[in-house]
Amino acid sequence: MKSITPCLWFAGDAEEAAKFYVSLLPDSRIDAVFRSPADTPSGPAGTVLTVEFTLNGSPLLALNGDEKADYSHAVSFQIHTRDQAETDRVWEGFLAHGGKEVQCGWITDRWGLSWQIVPERLTELIKDPDPARARRAMEAMMSMVKIDIAALEEAVG
Repeated sequence: MKSITPCLWFAGDAEEAAKFYVSLLPDSRIDAVFRSPADTPSGPAGTVLTVEFTLNGSPLLALNGDEKADYSHAVSFQIHTRDQAETDRVWEGFLAHGGKEVQCGWITDRWGLSWQIVPERLTELIKDPDPARARRAMEAMMSMVKIDIAALEEAVG
């Protein structure tokens, strides 16, 4: 068992959210659905209380609370993608289910949770040992919404 498992609060649709998240990434699955044995503020006995799920190999917990809780961009999840095709697929998956584009590879899902879709090549370019190349990569990324690897490569030269 991992020593820390992020718990995400939902207003009655924790199972729907978990199913959506696991549909986006490999090595993802619903591990367990726990139904409350008693009435709670979030619903009557038998209502889904928590959903344990694995997202790209990391454990998470979705909890049905009694009311909507607001998320903040101060906490976000990074999804590291291999290439532009995977970046596009994940990005479009969020958008197709009510997500909102932000900037610099950030997207907010329909529940208000912030995600960063980060291609491996972006990380390599902004950590380039040549400071001028790294600066050009960072400046290009700052002008983007969804990360465009070809445009990054062109900016770096």
